[in-house]
Amino acid sequence: MRLAIFDVDGTLVSGRSTEKRFMAWLLRRGHIGPFQALSAAWFVVRWFPRFGRHVFRKNKAYLNGLPVSLVADEARQFVRSVPDAAWIEPALAELRQHRKNGDIVILLSGTLQPIAESLCSRFGADGSLGTECHVEQQRFTASPPLQHPFYDEKADMLSSICETYRIAAGEIYAYADSRFDIPLLRKIGYPVAVCPDRALAEWARANNHRILPNRRNTVSR
Repeated sequence: MRLAIFDVDGTLVSGRSTEKRFMAWLLRRGHIGPFQALSAAWFVVRWFPRFGRHVFRKNKAYLNGLPVSLVADEARQFVRSVPDAAWIEPALAELRQHRKNGDIVILLSGTLQPIAESLCSRFGADGSLGTECHVEQQRFTASPPLQHPFYDEKADMLSSICETYRIAAGEIYAYADSRFDIPLLRKIGYPVAVCPDRALAEWARANNHRILPNRRNTVSR
């Protein structure tokens, strides 16, 4: 038995990131208003000195004040609404094969944890590690996320994943699409580039790693 780690945006789901789609979903359904917009704007001003160009990725203040239960319910409805045509079939075929082989499958992504959990259920994965936001009294706050699997932080989570699942890094597959995933891919035994950006494609070719073809529009069942 081995373990397979799948990124979400650009790896399993094509087009705009799931979080951006979810933000638009919340806005259309009237859950994001002026208070959340001002919170998000202030987050950029306050935290830019710390996060620099990544401040927008860290910014979850658009959830400020929303009940955790509401966001979880909306995330489930949102994921159900995503059409099958959005899935990246070559990566999903790999995921299904890992499940057939009896491997552990987890999603590791910077998307919000409620979205990751709902996608985990839809794809039949064994677990998910997404962005954990700060919560007080069962409502989200404007503070930076407690956990944000992105870039080096994603790679830093590998040791705890290995410990949790009692598996060596050399027995892990990881599927990803971005140069920001290279620190993680360097640490595991079986890196796979999925519809990679230029930097990741060059790195994968230079190291003789697999590259999955750029086919995004096959419907998965």
